[in-house]
Amino acid sequence: MLDFLKDRKGRLTGLAVTGGEPLMQPGIMDFLKEVKDIGYAVKLDTNGTNPERLRALLSAGIVDYVAMDFKNCREKYGLTAGVPETTAAILYENTLLSMKFIKQSGVEHEYRTTIVKELHTLEDVRKMAQELEGEEKYFLQNFTDSGDILQGGFTSCSKAELEEMLAVAREYVPGAQLRGV
Repeated sequence: MLDFLKDRKGRLTGLAVTGGEPLMQPGIMDFLKEVKDIGYAVKLDTNGTNPERLRALLSAGIVDYVAMDFKNCREKYGLTAGVPETTAAILYENTLLSMKFIKQSGVEHEYRTTIVKELHTLEDVRKMAQELEGEEKYFLQNFTDSGDILQGGFTSCSKAELEEMLAVAREYVPGAQLRGV
């Protein structure tokens, strides 16, 4: 992969590291340091569940932009992430800690929630937006069934439903936007 990036230096300017969850990869910090050393900008997509690894990357100046998925409010985090409640409690607290590290880092960033009709209500969006109060970039994006999801039965919201959720989010994050609608 590094040879590929070296060969394309000048034609490419950055690398977006996405998942699954890229911070679960044992060698991620060394790999991204090498990518940075080649001269590429690095964008990290994360779910925020590995705050210490995220903090290390941010502190080392290896990441130029962070896009963090904020799955759902505390009460529905386990349902949305598909994990047991005991695990959900830990993961949710990790996401809040990651948000703190991101904010303190000064690195450009955004938060996003993929809205699923069966998993997100107006009140859920309100609770998430309250956690993000003071942030500039929060995107609500509509769920799209790609056919590759692990559990069926999920549907998209209407544009009107999303706009109603956006209005609630903007009470706490005035710059919140809809994405891909």
